[in-house]
Amino acid sequence: MIRGIHHVQLAAPRGSEPELRGFYEGVLGLREVPKPPELAKRGGVWFRGEGVEVHLGIEDDFRPARKAHPAFLVDDLDACAPGAPVDELFPGCRRVYLSDPVGNRIELLQVV
Repeated sequence: MIRGIHHVQLAAPRGSEPELRGFYEGVLGLREVPKPPELAKRGGVWFRGEGVEVHLGIEDDFRPARKAHPAFLVDDLDACAPGAPVDELFPGCRRVYLSDPVGNRIELLQVV
């Protein structure tokens, strides 16, 4: 039986790690965690927060998914995404959609 999700894997183009760090650390408040040495040779970057881990792997022919996305729970939607259009179409939640620096779709949800 499944006990939980260990991490979410997203793709990114080669050389985008600095911009990804700015977004996932600076905007979303996750912290970078070191990749195992053999995996670090492939590029990419990993982030971790309370109960969530996001791995961004390098894909040479990268194209962001238009619909697929992770949805992260946040305590304060307005602080995480100031000025972003908020909807309440998801029952019991306020939510916004953002794009990371390489175009991956990110959903942020605040339970109300």
